[in-house]
Amino acid sequence: MEVPGAVRVLVVEDERVLADAIATGLRREAMAVDVAYDGAGALERASYIDYDVIVLDRDLPKVHGDEVCRRLVAERTASRILMLTASGDVDDKVEGLGLGADDYLAKPFVFIELVARVRALGRRSAPALPPVLERSGIRLDPGKRLVTRDGAEVALTKKEFAVLEELMRAEGAVVSQEDLLDKAWDENIDPFTNVVRVTMMTLRKKLGEPQVIETVPGVGYRL
Repeated sequence: MEVPGAVRVLVVEDERVLADAIATGLRREAMAVDVAYDGAGALERASYIDYDVIVLDRDLPKVHGDEVCRRLVAERTASRILMLTASGDVDDKVEGLGLGADDYLAKPFVFIELVARVRALGRRSAPALPPVLERSGIRLDPGKRLVTRDGAEVALTKKEFAVLEELMRAEGAVVSQEDLLDKAWDENIDPFTNVVRVTMMTLRKKLGEPQVIETVPGVGYRL
């Protein structure tokens, strides 16, 4: 079962092949993933993007992973930190957790375990959601990934589901295109792309009449 809502992840790993492989795998799990190849890059990204989970290698260039962890914890970041290391010794795990990391995984690891741990941390980083969201005749069940309108099931893609959930969680407030890009996509997306508009068009079509998603010109969208 997938995690309710879009999980925003930062992968920090200096081995580029491994970093890109992790990012690709997590994206296939419907997560929005950015990558940093050194500690300095990780701190920079974390300073302006609110990540749900940071997958952090310890042995990093420029700024060591331990120092990255210390700074993030000192800044009281809401991001959950999953620390990676080449050593699985108990002392190393204790040290890593002592720095403020929320979880610890030794290399080499099984990818499905990494996914499970990221999902678990993602649930802990987000505020508790109601089991079901309901608005304007639409019923969205995050746990079952099920959407119905007036009792009829609506089949949505992962991105359409993520966009609709963000609109419903806003409870009538306007959600900007930038916020939707941030939650449902990742930093690799062109901010000037029309992907949000296209996704909104298909979402409106699938939800049917009468239209419930309003475009607020120059501001964003609301349901």
